Formats: sequence, structure tokens, C-alpha cells
Amino acid sequence: MTDRQSTPTERSSQFRPAIDAHTHLFPERLTEAIRRSLGDETGWEFSTPTSRDGIETTLRSAGVEIYIALPYAHRAGVASELNAWLSSQAADSDCLVPFATVHPDDEKPAAIVRDAFEAGARGLKIHCPVQECRPADSRIEPALEVAVEYDRPITYHGGTAPMFENSPYVGADVFADLIDSYPELRVCCAHMGTYEVDAFLEFAREHENVYLDTTFAMSASAIETMGFDPASIADRTLVECSGSIMYGSDFPNIPYPYRDERAQLLGRDLPRETARDIFYRTALEYLGLEDGFEPNLTDRVSG
Repeated sequence: MTDRQSTPTERSSQFRPAIDAHTHLFPERLTEAIRRSLGDETGWEFSTPTSRDGIETTLRSAGVEIYIALPYAHRAGVASELNAWLSSQAADSDCLVPFATVHPDDEKPAAIVRDAFEAGARGLKIHCPVQECRPADSRIEPALEVAVEYDRPITYHGGTAPMFENSPYVGADVFADLIDSYPELRVCCAHMGTYEVDAFLEFAREHENVYLDTTFAMSASAIETMGFDPASIADRTLVECSGSIMYGSDFPNIPYPYRDERAQLLGRDLPRETARDIFYRTALEYLGLEDGFEPNLTDRVSG
């Protein structure tokens, strides 16, 4: 690491081009419901755009080249429709990579996920506390088996932050069950595994298929929004684990400007190779893609 502080231009160049590995795009009514629920739980207020065009304008202006949209089904029976809607949005975009979702109480979880993968979804999203299932819950085992078959990753909300410390569905112990049961499956715990960051970092060190994303936990607003200090994760840890850590934002469901999500990371003056991993290369590896990938429908189906 250099002793000289990078200039703002140099720090911006460390970010561009970026992959945002954790965003959300939902139909308008569902977006409104999610925001009401988050606002009621946390007191957060939102002013970010929610349409695909508005989201992409913000991300592009920041230097994001590819963004991963993570859906999650709040109840049984809606996953297939939600997956199809997101795939249709991706078909009209040159930077959107869709994931799929499934609910633990769906009747045919394997078929739902298989159909979504065949339609172009690059991975699967499970929101354990909202969907009330553990990462390796027996009800979603058929879906996990399909992910293994297609070699597609799964992003989990598997940590206790920001409001799930008493949930039986999250935490390092239950995530360890997933890793033990599916060692061949690429999995990401969002939000750096907060509030059990040390345990999740150890998972990433010990298991090549375990990843973390920086979403919310490493933002310049993390202390005020979720009571977590990003400075508690040392620069040397980010350097050591950069091949397992990827940038994410939760955009547009963030109660602060998008620049806050990357400002704290860029302000650390990390080595350029570390920044390239976190902001781009690790996400490509997680997705199982090659550098230069363009997210159009043909590439997604054949990739």
C-alpha cells in the first residue's frame, strides 16, 4: 500500500468500471410495499429512483457497468411471476443481470428455479429472515440442487443485520450448515455477514466458494443506518480477502446518496489490485463469467 494519498480522480478510476453485485428491481407496487415495511421498521426515508431507467441512470453515472438485480418472494406462489418479470426487464437492458428467487413454501421449487435459469437468471437470491427459512432449509433443498446442477451462485441475506439478531433463520452457525452441506455451491452472504463479520470472513478464508458483499456494511453511512463501523474491518483484511469480497449497494433501497456506498471504500486508498477485485473481478468470478461479458439475453442463456 502506498504512503501517498490518492487524488479524487485516482480514487474514481479505482471504481470504474464497477459491478454492483447487490441491487433490487421490483414491480412498482411491490417496491412501494417493501419501502413502507423498511420505513416502518427502521425510520429510513428514501428518495432514490425505482424505475429501471432511473436506477440505470444513477448506476451508469457512477461508473457501474453491470448490476445484479436480486428478487425475493415474500410469500408462496409469486416467485415464477417475479422471475419472469425481472427476465423481461433484463431483456431490454444492456447492463442488468437478473437473479431468480423461490419461496420455501412453493410447491415445485426445483421447477421454478430451473425455469428461471433457462430464461437467463444467473443465480438465486434467498432472503432468509423475510422468507423464514435457513440457508440449507429442507424445503429449498430441491432449488439448491438445481443451482449446483447449473453451477449458479446463491446470494443470501444470512446475517443478523440490521434487524434480525433474534431470528432463528440467520447467523454464522446456520450458514455453516449450508457450507458443510453444499461445499461445491458458490454462496454469498450479503452485508459482510454483519453483525458476525469475523465469523463470515473466516468462512471466506477457509472456503473458496464462500463470498461476501459489502452492501450497507461498508458504506459511509453504515454507523448511522445499521450501527456498524466499517473501520472495524482493517485494510489488510480487505487486501487479504479481496478475492472473496465484492461491492454491492442495495440500491435503490438505501436511505442515503449512492456515492456514500463506495466513498468509504475508496477513501481507504487500497492497492489498485485490491480495488479491482472488490469492485469488479470478484463479482465476475462469483457469476462464473469472463472479463468483457456483456449482459444480453443470448450470453446469459449460453454462458
